Formats: sequence, C-alpha cells, structure tokens
Amino acid sequence: MEANTRSTGRLPAAFLTPGSSSFMDFLSDQSPGMLPGNRQLPPMKGAIEAPHGTTIVAATFPGGVVLAGDRRATMGNMIAQRDIEKVFPADEYSAVGIAGTAGLAVEMVKLFQLELEHFEKVEGAQLSLEGKANRLSTMIRSNLAMAMQGLAVVPLFAGYDVDRERGRIFSYDVTGGRSEEHGYASTGSGSIFAKGSMKKLYREDLTEEQTLTLVVQALYDAADDDSATGGPDVARRIYPILTVITDEGFRKLTETESSGIARSILERRMEQPDGPRAALL
Repeated sequence: MEANTRSTGRLPAAFLTPGSSSFMDFLSDQSPGMLPGNRQLPPMKGAIEAPHGTTIVAATFPGGVVLAGDRRATMGNMIAQRDIEKVFPADEYSAVGIAGTAGLAVEMVKLFQLELEHFEKVEGAQLSLEGKANRLSTMIRSNLAMAMQGLAVVPLFAGYDVDRERGRIFSYDVTGGRSEEHGYASTGSGSIFAKGSMKKLYREDLTEEQTLTLVVQALYDAADDDSATGGPDVARRIYPILTVITDEGFRKLTETESSGIARSILERRMEQPDGPRAALL
C-alpha cells in the first residue's frame, strides 16, 4: 500500500471514501495496530513504572463549566514532571482532563480530537455533547486490557451543551462506564480530597470567577493531603491549568490569570492554612 501510494502520488481509495463517521472504525479497518488497545505488551512481572497524571477537577456555573488540573506527574514515589499539562480542548465546546498513565492518556486525547473532527467533516455537523461523552467511553473501554495491566486512563470530560444551554460534566471508570456528575466532580489520586473540598464550598449560583477560585481551592486541598498532587509552585511559576467552556467556546486562562487566582489563595492560606470554612447550617 505504501509503495503504491508513493509511486502514484495518490491516497488509496479507502482513504477517499469515508464509510463511517467514526475515525476509530476507519482506523480499525485500515490500521488496527495503531489503536492503543490493540497493541501487544510483552510479558511483565509486577507493576509498570510509568508517569501518572494525578488530580483533575470540574465545576459548573450558570452559563458554563470550569475544568482544571494540577501540574504534577509521578512515577512511583518520585516526581516525574512538575509542569505537565493535563487539560486539553476536545473541540470548540468541550475539553478533557486526564488522570492515569500519562502517555496513553495524551494519546487517547489526540485520538478523541481526531474522532470529533472526523465526524464533523463527514457529517457536516458536530456531535451532541452526549454523543461526545459516549465516544470517549468507547475509547476508554478499548483500553481495558492495558488497564488490567496497570496502564489505566481515567479522564474527566466537560463541555457546554448548546442544546440545553448549560455546562455538563462526565466521569468514567476504567471499563468505560460513564456517569454524569452534577455541580462538581474530580478524578485522580487526590480526587477524594478535592471532592470533599468542593462539596462544602460549591453553590449553584457561583460566578465564573468564583468557580475558578473554587477549583483552585480544591486542588490546593488535594495537594495538601495527596503527595502525588502538586500545588501552586510560585518559585518556579507553575500554576494549575484552568479552562472555561461557555456558549462562546473553550478558553484556557493565561498564566497571568491563573497565577493571580493562585496567589490570592496562597495569601489567604498564610492566615488560614486549612482554607475557607463552610457554615455549619
């Protein structure tokens, strides 16, 4: 196939005749070995040491949703990377935050981006947010064999539903099981602490700015109790990745914006190390 393509200067007919709106189905037919779930791993003993992304958080507000992640990747008890990016746009109105095996997770996100772009080009319309969430579920399920060997990917998916005119959040397990979360959600090693933080501070009437502050507070609390989650690093100028998705589309906050939120929280934590307190009643 490759030789024929080089000699004629043309793509094979299969590449010019889309038989499915799913890029994954197309790849399964043409080059199944390129799909992560179809790769054969060598025999292994014990756990694989690979960089892992840690904590991702999301929260909705009237008019949209915020998706954020810390910047630390770990390998066992070691810090593998201090400034990894874990939140990526999926398309104009949705984003994915990755937790789990970093390399596989980034590869899955790129494949997911291609899947959505391929569908839009073939069908001439975007998938619904529900449809996007289902496509991601299928991808995670196809990685189950690797997940059982310790190479799990557990993302958090968020987006603005243009039909319902509101932000929505979807969480997953390693088998591809999908759940819609209401209000807020988290995934990764520090998720239990981040979710506990948001549970006490979240309100449905928060503004966009307040929601951004909420998720950074949650990441700070996660880093306070989970060694695999990295808090704001002022010395190295490493701050959480903060993104907002509204009816205007996906927007990633600049370093100046995210550092401003993080620094204001750090200043307040100097006086109150455990963070803001929720009212008893």
